[in-house]
Amino acid sequence: MTPILLIVDDEKPTRDGLRMALDESFDTYVAADLAQAREVLKAEKVDLLLTDLRLGAESGMDLLEEALRMPQPPVCLIMTAYGSVDTAVEAMRRGAFHFLTKPLNLDEVENLLKKASRSRKLEKQNAALKVENAELRKKSSRTPTGLDRILGKSAAIKRVTETIEQIAPTRSTVLIEGETGTGKELVAHALHDLSGRPTDKLVIVNCAALSPQLLESELFGHEKGSFTGATQRRIGRFEQAHGGTLFLDEIGEIDASTQVKLLRALSERTIERVGSNTPVPVDVRLIAATNRSLREMVSEGDFREDLFFRLNVLKIDMPPLRSRPEDVILLANAFVREFSMENDRVVKPLSDETLEILRNARWPGNIRELRTVIEHGVVMSNSDQIEPRHLPTFLTDGSETLNTKAPHDIASDTEKNLAPPAILNLHALETDAIQRALRHTEGNKTKAATLLGISRRTLQRKLSELDNNNA
Repeated sequence: MTPILLIVDDEKPTRDGLRMALDESFDTYVAADLAQAREVLKAEKVDLLLTDLRLGAESGMDLLEEALRMPQPPVCLIMTAYGSVDTAVEAMRRGAFHFLTKPLNLDEVENLLKKASRSRKLEKQNAALKVENAELRKKSSRTPTGLDRILGKSAAIKRVTETIEQIAPTRSTVLIEGETGTGKELVAHALHDLSGRPTDKLVIVNCAALSPQLLESELFGHEKGSFTGATQRRIGRFEQAHGGTLFLDEIGEIDASTQVKLLRALSERTIERVGSNTPVPVDVRLIAATNRSLREMVSEGDFREDLFFRLNVLKIDMPPLRSRPEDVILLANAFVREFSMENDRVVKPLSDETLEILRNARWPGNIRELRTVIEHGVVMSNSDQIEPRHLPTFLTDGSETLNTKAPHDIASDTEKNLAPPAILNLHALETDAIQRALRHTEGNKTKAATLLGISRRTLQRKLSELDNNNA
């Protein structure tokens, strides 16, 4: 929106000359005296006031004080042909943004007004942030639920929240699918919080972080002496979640043996600890999540079909961030507040240039990547805004790297560079994508997995397959 400027001067040539010079940059009004100026200030939301100090028998200082008493005061600049250090100091003391002496340098006037306009914009943004922070503090005084943490106004995210509210009170198993970093765990929290089950009984297991042997013991527990190192009985996560909710993240990474035991636990609502044949009844609402398509895994023989049907009773698909661009800035501002408070920093607005960069980014790491970028910006900002120079360089250097593309775009680029007979060679596409990801992250497998939208364990398995094929 173009800033509104009010020019007040009792000399018509000065008024008209300033209006002609500044009309392209500002929505300009003029007044010859205090009465006309008051009418404009009453009718319009003036952002900038440029007034002469002497207005015939009247004083621009009086207009300055009246303007600054308004509920939303404009940024005020004083100009006069009778400039003196004392007058300038007095004008600044009363709240003027700057002091100009005639004859005026029009370039200097325009630059000062643009600087004042930026100052005005920052004041408005900071005021809005204060209001939002106050609302957040009110929210935090209530018992938080997962829905409070799922931010967004897009149609895609509204469908997710509506589905959560519909299915949360039931006991049915829920499968959440979506790319890495889209907020699947937040959905699990929301489902549990609205389920009516005890809030201290949400038990979370990351299936990709454990070997098959450890995962089985983690889920079902074990008896003393059941294997080397089992010096005492261990209660598994199913028993810990009894009466509550068990969230299995990265469910697509569990091995065939554990799939069989998980299927039995869901079918019979009982488990057996490792090293025991005694069934233990469990009352657990299961929520599972994966960044892969379990249906595709079933068709490829990597996941049991009967277990898939048990898990896929109710399904929530988490949209990638690139499909909900209207939510990027909302999320970014929320993360600015979060990390500013966490790091004891003043909450600063994102500059227009920064907002443009954030809107245009592809976000292959989704919300998790956006959080990282904003935390970097909050910590590195040493000015009154978070500017592009405060963001990680990979987001601002303009180079075409994986972080500016969605995972499916990687394959598209690779396809363009392949000879026609190789276009349908999925193995070649996958190999190229993995190699590019590893080059981009300088061999960091965790970061490479995030860029590719898979777990680190899946990446490690694919690398092993590549080694075997090349042996």
